[in-house]
Amino acid sequence: MTSAQTEPTAADYPVLWPVPTRWADNDHYGHVNNVTYYSYFDTAVNGWLMSTVGVDIRDLPAIGVVAETSCRYHSELSFPDQLQVGLSVARLGTRSIVYALAIFRVGERGALDLAATGRFVHVYVDAQTRRPVAIPEEIRSAVSQLTRPS
Repeated sequence: MTSAQTEPTAADYPVLWPVPTRWADNDHYGHVNNVTYYSYFDTAVNGWLMSTVGVDIRDLPAIGVVAETSCRYHSELSFPDQLQVGLSVARLGTRSIVYALAIFRVGERGALDLAATGRFVHVYVDAQTRRPVAIPEEIRSAVSQLTRPS
């Protein structure tokens, strides 16, 4: 996102996946520790995939391994915040998926306040050999629902 662009809203994401904060997420400074945001991204992506595909994705012959992540922090989170993680696909390749993600805090009267934006890259590999392979068709079909128009 460039400085000329506005911050994303929940409407920019085809799916919002609920993720609660946990007591253990807070650090010594009283807010959710920065590395925990990556856990929220991972939980939302894989939870949504399992729910949508209808199988445990760890049992497929090809698995998605994380090759790259990034996070930009917009506002603090703290336990007991309730979150919605926005899921979208920025790029659907032959062997990889680039997710564009956002974490929203559920505020007063259900308003969704932006807390973080992120990028998450899954590269698909054979579950046994760990060599790159094509994205399984059930995964490709599911994530095609998350592709945002350009």
